Amino acid sequence: MEEKDKPNTQVNNPLHGVKLADIVEQLHAQYGWEELGWKINIRCFTHDPSVKSSLKFLRKTPWAREKVEQLYLRMLRKNNKK
Repeated sequence: MEEKDKPNTQVNNPLHGVKLADIVEQLHAQYGWEELGWKINIRCFTHDPSVKSSLKFLRKTPWAREKVEQLYLRMLRKNNKK
């Protein structure tokens, strides 16, 4: 079966095709580093934060990435309700 013939198993996954960098940038734009560090208390958001340093940490730390993805999904739901 060719790639184009396979059913898309990610149809209902809102994170499918979204880059981690885009998630971090959108969260930063929505909340800013201070509030982001308050919502998810991880060092990459509370001590000299940047997108680059956050991505480096999140790519190596699955539990932190999961928290960031969950916050992103909550932000999307909240923004869609408006």
